[in-house]
Amino acid sequence: MTNNRIVVGNVTIVALSDGHLKVRARDSYPEVPDKAWDCGCNFVDGGPQLNSNLGSFLVLSGGQTIMVDTGIGPLPNEDSGSEWGLLPNDMNANNVNPDDVDAVFMTHLHFDHTGWNLVSQNGKLSPLFPKARYIANLLDWEFFRHEPEAKEKYYYNSEPVEPLMDLGLLELIDGVEYQLTDELTAIHTPGHTPGHMSILISSQGEKALILGDVAHNEKQVQETGWKVSADCDHDQARETRESIMDMLENENMIMAAGHFPAPGFGKVIMLEGKRYWQVV
Repeated sequence: MTNNRIVVGNVTIVALSDGHLKVRARDSYPEVPDKAWDCGCNFVDGGPQLNSNLGSFLVLSGGQTIMVDTGIGPLPNEDSGSEWGLLPNDMNANNVNPDDVDAVFMTHLHFDHTGWNLVSQNGKLSPLFPKARYIANLLDWEFFRHEPEAKEKYYYNSEPVEPLMDLGLLELIDGVEYQLTDELTAIHTPGHTPGHMSILISSQGEKALILGDVAHNEKQVQETGWKVSADCDHDQARETRESIMDMLENENMIMAAGHFPAPGFGKVIMLEGKRYWQVV
């Protein structure tokens, strides 16, 4: 494999990035003590600062080209040291043509996974991926559109999402599984959001999982019970993390994690009774 590309059977996964998001650890993990972050982090305001990749994954399977998540998009950058809006440049650097994308799959509807769905051209919204259908879970669509605190509390930006319906581009899926191709199955992994989905890849006897936001940081491979402020249902999110980490370890599967250090490919291994994230 190259640095940002892996092959699973007949499926190719290319890791792309919209940039990185710097956040205070205590803001994302409010109940975790600072001393738990033995990660070489920067320290801001007396506490550790985490640097999260804003990853997307381009998947080539069965003659289909599928973009999984689209970053924060062209929103103004902050003064926190974060940087985003880089996905189109990274696509270009990896010879990815938006016209070649057949589907955009949103693992969930948080703002940092939907930002490049649409672009404004001459005051008019149009899809960045003009030939693609855009796919999201109905549970997320209903939750975020009717939740009064969706933007402030649950990290939702309606602007790159809801116009997709008016443009006739949005396909809402209803159920715990959705077959994208013969080799790609979206599976319901709720907790982070009600309709959160991960993508299971199974090809030629090999398996991988595109995680979405079941976990945001390598420490959560072991610390599945850590409370994450961005999770909508903390108990459900913990249960999902535990079951997914069990599956990844027991089946020796590759995991593609968008918020882990780029490119985000690795495995969950057990060593001396503890789970660890091992980069591949």
